[in-house]
Amino acid sequence: MNAAWVFPGQGSQAVGMGHDLYVHSPTARAVFDQADEVLGFSLSHLCFEGPETALTATENAQPALLTVSTALVRVLEEIGGTALVRPLAVAGHSLGEYSALVAGGALDFATALRLVRRRGELMAAAHEGSMAAVIGLAQPDLEQICQQVRRGDHGETVVIANYNAPDQLVISGSAAAVAEAGQIAKECGAKRVLGLKVSAAFHSPLMQAAAEGMAHEIAHADVRDLEVPLIANVTAEVLRSAEAVRQEVVAQVTAPVRWIASVEAMLTHGCTTFVEIGPGKVLTGLVRRIAPQARLVTLSNLADIQAFVAQL
Repeated sequence: MNAAWVFPGQGSQAVGMGHDLYVHSPTARAVFDQADEVLGFSLSHLCFEGPETALTATENAQPALLTVSTALVRVLEEIGGTALVRPLAVAGHSLGEYSALVAGGALDFATALRLVRRRGELMAAAHEGSMAAVIGLAQPDLEQICQQVRRGDHGETVVIANYNAPDQLVISGSAAAVAEAGQIAKECGAKRVLGLKVSAAFHSPLMQAAAEGMAHEIAHADVRDLEVPLIANVTAEVLRSAEAVRQEVVAQVTAPVRWIASVEAMLTHGCTTFVEIGPGKVLTGLVRRIAPQARLVTLSNLADIQAFVAQL
């Protein structure tokens, strides 16, 4: 099967995620139990019972999504057999890149869990800036608008943070600059500009302190060469070495997520099926708009996995 495994990022979390896995799969239960032990609190309870406000907090949402995606991978490999379901490539959207690094063999789960917990804390501590999705405006036009605002009287930061799909881009920066760029985008023909419920300007230069914090964390972490190639957020290039992984996890904090280019790179790599592993269907929707010819599979619970394996 010429498949890419893709993993969703922050925003896909939902109260109740992973509960069916925990109840019915000892393999998945072991993942949740390990997460609780490593973090020193009941992340599993937070995933299953909430409250939603606590689960949505950046420092909790990031390890929670990593845990659910990893549990799904372990169950998929158990039911389908590692050789049968092994992907050609892995990739993740922002935070989801850590789930991809675990699935690809660069990080063990406990190490990744500590890293994303710290990543979430560092990002939550930024408390600066905002983000907005811009729907229906061409990439060159939005890039020009951001450049115009940066060159304005106040010279505040605003950049494209996520190249999600041809008709969906996300801008990030100071609150004033994001608001100004969003208003100009609407005047230039954007169908919608939607403010995102985030605590800071993720994937922008305003996250430099968080990037420096992650550089310290990854320098002391055990990172291995990838067993399955990773398509990187920052460059949309194939990564295989431990050193490349170290550079990627630091750079992605301030750099944009080049998801369009990443999907195109996976197609070039020979991937014809995209398997989204994690709660929700956000990436499935984006891939459909980038590569309508691709086969799309969403695995967010035990029934999904069983149905998928039965078709192999």
